[in-house]
Amino acid sequence: MDTSVYLLLRIAIGTSIFGHGLVRLPKLSAFSTWMVNGFEHSLLPKALVLPFSYALPIAEFLVGLLLIAGLFTRPALIIGAAMMIILILGTTLIENWEALPSQLIHVLFLTILLQFIQQNNWALDNIIKK
Repeated sequence: MDTSVYLLLRIAIGTSIFGHGLVRLPKLSAFSTWMVNGFEHSLLPKALVLPFSYALPIAEFLVGLLLIAGLFTRPALIIGAAMMIILILGTTLIENWEALPSQLIHVLFLTILLQFIQQNNWALDNIIKK
């Protein structure tokens, strides 16, 4: 993979994740209520869904920002993929099949970027290493 292709993919997936967090942060309480209500009839107890619903937008915002900047790229990719896998589990538990393709695509891009991390030349990680 070419380094400029890597850069564009990293920024694209980072922007998607960042945007999810960015639009949810100003309405964090409403987002949390929406998520808790969505899982009301699932196997997951409210005691797990509630804190996750508040942490998710913050995690999305931070992971996305790190990916856009190319800062702590490897950990951001791993955390982003783990976050998506947790979302996939939740999505399947409430049978929200429409959301599943988007989450799987995010995991695909995150893992491809992780596989080709040596192409991450245009990143703040490389400035910090010097």
